[in-house]
Amino acid sequence: MAVALRLAGRGLGQVWPNPAVGCVVVRNDRIVGRGWTQPGGRPHAEFEALRRAGAEALGATAYITLEPCAHYGETPPCTMALLHAGIRRAVIAATDPDPRVDGRGIEQLRQAGVEVMLGVAKNEAEHLNAGFLLRMRARRPLVTLKLATSLDGRIATRTGASRWITGEEARHRAHHLRATHDAIMVGSGTALADDPELTSRLPGLEDRSPVRIVLDGRLRLPASSRLARTAREVPTWVITRPDVDAKRRAALERCGVEVLTVAVTPGEHLDLGLALAALAARGLTRVLVEGGSEVAAALLRARLVDRLVWFQAPLLIGGDGLPAIATLAADALADCLRLRRSYSLTLARDAVQAYIVDTE
Repeated sequence: MAVALRLAGRGLGQVWPNPAVGCVVVRNDRIVGRGWTQPGGRPHAEFEALRRAGAEALGATAYITLEPCAHYGETPPCTMALLHAGIRRAVIAATDPDPRVDGRGIEQLRQAGVEVMLGVAKNEAEHLNAGFLLRMRARRPLVTLKLATSLDGRIATRTGASRWITGEEARHRAHHLRATHDAIMVGSGTALADDPELTSRLPGLEDRSPVRIVLDGRLRLPASSRLARTAREVPTWVITRPDVDAKRRAALERCGVEVLTVAVTPGEHLDLGLALAALAARGLTRVLVEGGSEVAAALLRARLVDRLVWFQAPLLIGGDGLPAIATLAADALADCLRLRRSYSLTLARDAVQAYIVDTE
């Protein structure tokens, strides 16, 4: 199952709206087939592993990180493929909450006489596919907030100087993080100030650039920006309010930008819950938020951040620098967000701390 989970991880950022699944076929204590969900979500992991196993799948055991699908879609169900291949036993990490599956895959296998073991490495499998599970259960994608700051939590000096706070190794790690998410999201302030590309530029991963999303309530992103000019090369979505200027919207759409509209809150800000629901409705399961401080704070205040990855450089900017997170309006310690450390790394001079955010 550990091998199957590593294989599943290869699909992160590439397979939405499907989950990233891994499958390993074992016969006589020997791996005879390996597979993972392919880019675009097809073929599924089970089909890939069975294809590689061929006739040796007869009487074998399949280790699968998520319950096999049990419905007809673009391809026949994976349960049928497993049965036709002659799989004798299926070890499944976690169930699939998709209402088209949700126990039906396991039941089909058992009714056909396949021995099913459920729950092996369940926690690891659910952590890997947390975005897909959230989309199914809460109708929103997993949100990872990425920060790159000085040791005292600043993202720029008082003059706005910010390149580069972290070193080259940390920036490479950040690009890898982009490649494992379905989309990158920034606020309009960051888009205007930095005119970013928001692509994955690691050698060998250039084709894994995620969807680029700008939260832009006033539709300030110009058609001359890098994001707009390259929208036909890398999908670019702008989320704004319904009553924005029609000419600005048309100018962006002519560039290939897709404009999505959501309602605003009583405070005249974009409703971030509705924005995430709109992204989930389009199939996104994992969104990486890269800035700026107001967007970060708004998502944290709304308890819409699930994971935090914090890159810290060993320098001090001071209180007159730009903070990574704007006000959270916490009056008491009991109101503060609580985090659980997931992992930590050292990358040359910089440190990376990853956390699970308590969203309750």
